[in-house]
Amino acid sequence: MDRRTAAHAAPNVDDTELGDLLADLAGIHAGIDLIRDGIRHLAHDRHTLDGTQLLAVTLAGSPDGTDVLTAIGLLVARLTNPDTNPALRALTHDQQKNTQRAGECLTYALSDPDLHQHAADASGHIHTD
Repeated sequence: MDRRTAAHAAPNVDDTELGDLLADLAGIHAGIDLIRDGIRHLAHDRHTLDGTQLLAVTLAGSPDGTDVLTAIGLLVARLTNPDTNPALRALTHDQQKNTQRAGECLTYALSDPDLHQHAADASGHIHTD
C-alpha cells in the first residue's frame, strides 16, 4: 500500500508538543475542553489531500480572515471588552480600557496577512489540480 494514502493512521499526539499543550489546557473551561477535543480529533483523523488543503486554510490560512485563528482573536477581543463581558465592569475605568486595548491589539496583530500566509502556502503546495 502506498505510504501517502489516507489509509494509514495518524500518529498519536500524546507525548508531543501538541499533546503536551492540549494536556496543559485541560480543565480551564468547558469551552476550552471542547476546543481541545476538536484539535485532538483533527490531529488523529485520517485526511484526504483535499481535506488537508481545506483544513490548513480554514484553521489559519484564509486571506480574508475567515479562519479559526481569526475567530480566536475575535473571541479574545470580545472577552477583553467590558461592553461584551460584564465581568470586566468590576475593574477601574483605566483597567477596563487597557484590557480592551490589549484585546484589540491582538485582533489587529492576527489580521496581519503574513501570519496567515504560511498556512495558505501549505495549502497551495497540496493543490493537486
